[in-house]
Amino acid sequence: MKAKNLVFTLATLVLGVVLMSFVSVPQQKKGEAWKIPAEYKAKKNPVKGDASLERLGKAAWAKHCRSCHGNLGKGDGPKAASMKTFPGDFSDAAFQAHTDGDIYYMSFVGRGEMPNFESKITDEEERWAVVNLIRTMK
Repeated sequence: MKAKNLVFTLATLVLGVVLMSFVSVPQQKKGEAWKIPAEYKAKKNPVKGDASLERLGKAAWAKHCRSCHGNLGKGDGPKAASMKTFPGDFSDAAFQAHTDGDIYYMSFVGRGEMPNFESKITDEEERWAVVNLIRTMK
């Protein structure tokens, strides 16, 4: 009787593994290249290097950004897995190669699943503090 149960258990396990091999986990697509207007590309960060704004940037990040982008900007926040498009990895060299104006545009104007935050983060210093925080995520 024990041998029969063991065979049944093993058969069920093998069948389960075979069936699971046909189930694919949907992969998030990588977002298309951003089309950033020239006015933003040329935008200069007026608070670059201002360490006094660090707390302001961290507070805004915790409230508005962390849920999708994660604590370290790796795109692994709790909401990220339910998104169709990968939120991005801010430590990636290609991302860090963007200008501060690019990051400002991507962060506050947004597109697709990246919402517009212009009405949620209205203070310019706070916006630039977030850009400065993103710059530390290398």
